[in-house]
Amino acid sequence: MTTVLIADDQPMQRFGFRMLLESQDDMTVVGEAGNGTEAVNLIAHHQPDVALMDIRMPGLDGIEATRRIIRSGSRTRILIVTTFDLDAYAYDGLRAGASGFLVKDALPEELLSGIRAVAAGDAVVAPSLTRRLLVAYAHHLPTAPESGAPAAPSDPRIAALTDREREILTVIGQGWSNTEIAARFHLAESTVKTHVTRILAKTGSRDRVQAVILAYDSRLVTPA
Repeated sequence: MTTVLIADDQPMQRFGFRMLLESQDDMTVVGEAGNGTEAVNLIAHHQPDVALMDIRMPGLDGIEATRRIIRSGSRTRILIVTTFDLDAYAYDGLRAGASGFLVKDALPEELLSGIRAVAAGDAVVAPSLTRRLLVAYAHHLPTAPESGAPAAPSDPRIAALTDREREILTVIGQGWSNTEIAARFHLAESTVKTHVTRILAKTGSRDRVQAVILAYDSRLVTPA
């Protein structure tokens, strides 16, 4: 059973989420929060598997709430649910430690599969959407060096990787799926999954989304 907490300042939105989730045999809602402070407190108490986190809420917003939850060492994985076309803070939510994001007009089955993916330790955001998001908010990234050089080898997160792992992190940052990576490097897909697992462990990335952000931050990948 996947336990879920809903954090949204709109009561009708919370009601809709709850009705959908509780129609599933493998999900249960353990609480609802109307703002970020309530979300932080309820997550500390219930330790749900997944929290659906709105960004724009009164008082403590979803980004800061996510940041505090992740810093606390909570096992809860955060799924940002936002209005992508209007909300310029989705990228900040991912940087704060969220495992992915969905738009509020996503189909019900997309939300349900997203929750299941996050609960299983995967990233919700499809690689192509991850790339689009990061490129769209490229102004949040550190300024590139004048030389346009890629990642500085002195970055300990990157320096710890083997050459092959660095290559794979680069194409992860470009939005490639495991299947595409396997074809590109002539590897079995199981081998690619092993490499990805090692990359996440060595870089301290919680999931694939965080690895993509690292690839951009370290300039292994730069916005097109």
